Amino acid sequence: MPNPNDYTVGWICAISTEYIAAQEFLDEEHEAPDFVSPNDSNDYTLGTIGKHNVVIAVLPDGEYGTASAASVATNLLHSFPNVRIGLMVGIGGGAPSEKHDIRLGDVVVSAPRAREGGVFQYDFGKTIQDQAFQHTRVLNQPPTTLRTATAGLQSQYKRKGHKLGESVTDILDRNARLRQEFERPPSSADRLFKANITHDPAGCAAICAQDPSNLVQRRERTEHEDNPAIHHGLIASANQLMKDASVRDMLAREKDVLCFEMEAAGLMNCFPCLVIRGICDYSDSHKTKEWQGYAAMVAAAYTKDLLSRIPPNKVEVEKRISEVLPDLLGTTSQIDTNVKMIRYQLEGHGEREILKWLTEIDYAPQHCDYLRKRQEGTGRWLLESPEYQDWLKANRQTLFCPGIPGAGKTILTSIVVEDLAAQFQNDLSVGIAFIYFSFKDQEQDKQKLEELLASLLKQLCQCRSSLPEAVVSLYAKHKDRRTPPSSDEISTSLQSVAALYSRVFIAIDAMDECRATGECRSKFLSEIFSLLSRSQANLFVTSRPIPDIQMKFQGCLSREIIASEEDVRRYIDGHMSLLPAFVLNAPKLQEQIKTELSRAAGGMFLLAELYLRSLEDKISAREMKNALKQFRKQCQEQDRDQKLRVLSAAYKGAMERIKGQMPGFRQLAEKHALAVEIGKSELDEDNIPEVELSVSVCCGLVTVDEESEIIRLVHYTAQEYFEQTQKDWFPNAEADLANISVTYLSFSAFETGICHTDQEFEERLCLNPLYNYAANNWGYHAHAALMDDDDLVLSLLESNMRLFSACQAMLASPKNRVVNLLLDNGATVDSKDNCDRTPSSWAAENGYDNIVRLLLEKSKGRFEAY
Repeated sequence: MPNPNDYTVGWICAISTEYIAAQEFLDEEHEAPDFVSPNDSNDYTLGTIGKHNVVIAVLPDGEYGTASAASVATNLLHSFPNVRIGLMVGIGGGAPSEKHDIRLGDVVVSAPRAREGGVFQYDFGKTIQDQAFQHTRVLNQPPTTLRTATAGLQSQYKRKGHKLGESVTDILDRNARLRQEFERPPSSADRLFKANITHDPAGCAAICAQDPSNLVQRRERTEHEDNPAIHHGLIASANQLMKDASVRDMLAREKDVLCFEMEAAGLMNCFPCLVIRGICDYSDSHKTKEWQGYAAMVAAAYTKDLLSRIPPNKVEVEKRISEVLPDLLGTTSQIDTNVKMIRYQLEGHGEREILKWLTEIDYAPQHCDYLRKRQEGTGRWLLESPEYQDWLKANRQTLFCPGIPGAGKTILTSIVVEDLAAQFQNDLSVGIAFIYFSFKDQEQDKQKLEELLASLLKQLCQCRSSLPEAVVSLYAKHKDRRTPPSSDEISTSLQSVAALYSRVFIAIDAMDECRATGECRSKFLSEIFSLLSRSQANLFVTSRPIPDIQMKFQGCLSREIIASEEDVRRYIDGHMSLLPAFVLNAPKLQEQIKTELSRAAGGMFLLAELYLRSLEDKISAREMKNALKQFRKQCQEQDRDQKLRVLSAAYKGAMERIKGQMPGFRQLAEKHALAVEIGKSELDEDNIPEVELSVSVCCGLVTVDEESEIIRLVHYTAQEYFEQTQKDWFPNAEADLANISVTYLSFSAFETGICHTDQEFEERLCLNPLYNYAANNWGYHAHAALMDDDDLVLSLLESNMRLFSACQAMLASPKNRVVNLLLDNGATVDSKDNCDRTPSSWAAENGYDNIVRLLLEKSKGRFEAY
């Protein structure tokens, strides 16, 4: 008679089809057990696979879901207390995507992914008003022995292929009565319908599949590809059958799910197991049972191969699951206690609100945008360089990558971030954060030390399953007072959160574009270096080769960034479609273009882009070749200190088209500015141009920032160039802007004078997008253009009502120079109004930090408390 302590492998099936397949792959079947408790309702089959004694159990007929699976596992562990590794083997619904070519008959094996243990319960969580459903349950992962064997078998299959199909055939040859239900259906029966095609009750073959446009077209697998294929990744589990292609695709896209099933979520925290699923359908409304038999067989065949790789002594050193379970339940209880404590501390405030309170700055959209701009295959030279590999392997290392303007530093930073994310996607102990500096952020005053540190802190918090206590405590300290945290407090919290990780990687792009004034750059670097010294953090930094910055990174790993000819050629090849049709039909001319432009670019992607765009209007091959000769000549003449000459040549073709644009304006403001007719008393709506069209003709030098809607120069290099050549291209810029602004302020819309209510004033701002800019800048432009006695200016000054309208807009957002002017003319910093309040109290209430600081400096401590 079998001894219950002899069985160390527990195998659970959900339905009889899976149970039959599991039994067929036993090398030897033992007698039925007679020692189980009368209260144990499971049905068991005992046997051996290789040198392992295996106990197989099945859920009661007609019962499905996580609760039934958990009950079967509990009974199994009670009757077979020596079970040390668990398996959940059977069928599941696939989630094919562009990333994963999953087909019927394939096998999906659970593996830790995306900070999940291999299985995640997609119907367990919480719903908050106006927010997406939040999955909150954390499930355990399989024992190390199983995960190691999975990796070993994956390598074996990669090298030598598998014989799962042959194994199934051998079983059916020995037991022909199973052939009809369990043999592989024909390939024509593997139909993947488009997500928007729902099942017709009349049948898939008769109705749904008759129109080929309803099907997703897929290539045939080659003889060198595994068929069935084995996929490793995240399995989604729930107490409901997945038959919705749109939900399937959403979870595949957002969580990288490969498969759906109904039992594993009930097992992972009471029976830590490896989940193995043969794909029998595509989790949509076209679900049939045609592939269930074969899918169950091939999953069982894979399981037998897996057990064959595990020596019995490795199983013996694993703890009994029945012994691990109390520790696991205790850990779960402690987690539950911690969650309750955090909920109590949050007092109804969600994690999202706390993270938003830290900072609203989000670099993720920029990161995604830069990644999209990457040409496939570029940047490998950096990832494969000795410097990068050394930096990756060691802790507390800094890799400094200087590069000339336009060399592709930003795209390379995004490549580095993506490489880190890919390498450590399954390691929950590694944190990744990044910052993309931009010169335009200086103008918008986003570059504050507190915001920069808070952004890093926020990103590291987002990698945790729950908010770290340091951040919760910081929020609790400030929430009632509605005050922001100080830079010291954020720095302390950042160090605490970083210490929770075994490793932290921080990537910073364009350090030279971090504001140097106010010591922002130096203080930020000081904080980062302090973080590196107190945690296992690594730092990746790009910058233009500025001596002051380079000195900060002396002694660090360093690799200069220069766009390689190979990468530039890839970039040009990927954008060849921008050129006229006659180029696309001339392979030799294309090769000449790639060769000449990659040489002329001189290590600058920006130049390659500008050169390429300058060829768009060439109308013949001869004209194209002449332009290429010019590029070659410029390339031969230049050196590193002559980049501006080359930039001048590259920008020249775009300048006539860009001269009419106004970088720095918001879209609506620019529309009005371009529509103003000097001397007119109102705006002609028919004269308002389409900004998108205006921007599109500027050869990529001007763009519209999606977040702020501000029209800006696309690159710092362009900013530098125009600063040095502004008088050449825009000799009358100040006079033009002054005339536009004064004309706008002289419109009849402003002849009624000031607005007497806030609502009226807000409506005026909304209806007149250029009003705020014109009111605040007309005097500056007029003075710079020496227009003191200009008729337009004098006319505005003589119209009190229009002048009062302009002053109201100018004073709506206090400026330091205005406050200084008032103080110089006798105003006192601690004077009080009829509400007994001081100017500083009003400034603080309305968020004018710069005014508060100025008043504090002027007061020399004379303020009373308020």
